[in-house]
Amino acid sequence: MTGVKAYAAVDLGASSGRVMVGRVGPDSLELEEAHRFPNRPVRVPEGLRWDVLGLYAGVLDGLRAAGARSGGRLDSAGIDSWAVDYGLLDADGALLGNPVHYRDGRTEGVAEKVWATVPASELYAATGLQYAPFNTLYQLTAARSSAQLARAERLLLIPDLLTYWLTGEQGTELTNASTTQLIDPRTRDWAHDVAERLGIDLGLFAPLRHPGDPAGVLRPEVLEETGLTGPVPVTAVGSHDTASAVAAVPADGERFAYICTGTWSLAGLELSAPVLTEESRAANFTNELGLDGTVRYLRNIMGLWLLQECVRAWGDPDLGELLREAARVPALRSVVDAGDAAFLAPGRMPERIAEACRASGQPVPESRAEVTRCILDSLALAHRRAVEDAQRLAGHPVDVVHVVGGGTRNALLCQLTADACGLPVVAGPAEAAALGNVLVQARAHGLAGDLAGTRRLLVRTQPLTRYEPRGGTARWRAAEARLAGS
Repeated sequence: MTGVKAYAAVDLGASSGRVMVGRVGPDSLELEEAHRFPNRPVRVPEGLRWDVLGLYAGVLDGLRAAGARSGGRLDSAGIDSWAVDYGLLDADGALLGNPVHYRDGRTEGVAEKVWATVPASELYAATGLQYAPFNTLYQLTAARSSAQLARAERLLLIPDLLTYWLTGEQGTELTNASTTQLIDPRTRDWAHDVAERLGIDLGLFAPLRHPGDPAGVLRPEVLEETGLTGPVPVTAVGSHDTASAVAAVPADGERFAYICTGTWSLAGLELSAPVLTEESRAANFTNELGLDGTVRYLRNIMGLWLLQECVRAWGDPDLGELLREAARVPALRSVVDAGDAAFLAPGRMPERIAEACRASGQPVPESRAEVTRCILDSLALAHRRAVEDAQRLAGHPVDVVHVVGGGTRNALLCQLTADACGLPVVAGPAEAAALGNVLVQARAHGLAGDLAGTRRLLVRTQPLTRYEPRGGTARWRAAEARLAGS
């Protein structure tokens, strides 16, 4: 196709990675999966770790497959991943051990130590980040006395680490850096006062990059291993996968909320400035940075992790049949708080959900279908609370909720979210993070317009499904009150 360029989007999630080929033309956008590979954390004696070498091998395999689909040439590549985690490098640029997994228990009780130096209210006013026990700031505090951190000369967030191995160049991409709790969302630069008070050396971080900035070219050894014809530039994208996913929300105008669904549900608004009030902190909303000066004002919800863990515990039954059975279970019989950190760790999820229902005096779900319905109702209820709270706290009303990511394939969850919010839900695209990754690369290489323009391209080229709300919101308000009173 004349004028079409091919981009490789490396999109790494908490349970799998994929390399997608995006082909972008003046009025076309196609996405094809080139390679998918598992992302399996490993529990070793010292704790839970990422198999980052396995991930890198998957990236190389994916680039080889992407090149095979594009005649051996790629116009660019970009990497996005989950947030907060990092690798440490020594003075020679060698990795000092496998990166710690954010679900590792090393940060238990660390937040209270941080707040003794920088009170939680001051920390929020300076960084705008919601409390989460695994934020990079808490991880670094937990690692303060470790031999690895003492030897470290450089800290690279996961997508920046993989980019470094591909190109030999180091940088810290801004949207992901904003999840460290060490960035000031007003200045879009480091929060120097916070770091100084907590004894965190910002010199560990490579210089900041912005989405669309060049991040080097593939090293000759990488070209040889992948069979690609060079030069292949690597472009900094919204390297936090949520930043890329929000960039691919097919919205028209500003009056929309979004929910990025997957292992996590990230529900909120796209704003032009952060909301740093004490009320916002108490509601546990975060201000992360997005494309073109935007702020992703959102709340983290446990997401489909709850269902994924149950399915794993049940021996991977047929998900489609499970959802059909769940649709026949009476609505809102039992709900749990899908944002509760009690569900953060892996293991025994069906039993833990049952225990939470029992403790709150609700009917205990017994069958797999009942547990599944409890999870989906609970997620929809959490989506409702997040969308309503965000509008109130930001003074930013919305007319529609856009659901993007893997959860768009779950029609029951999408319909329940529309019902709970009392607003239409537009579901799609499913591969939002990869599409946002591709579109930032295309913009950097002159093939796409501003954020509004890329969203219009998404509307024209991607399949979307609309769900209208049913039945009113009174029963959801009642379930909300029941959960609040439990």
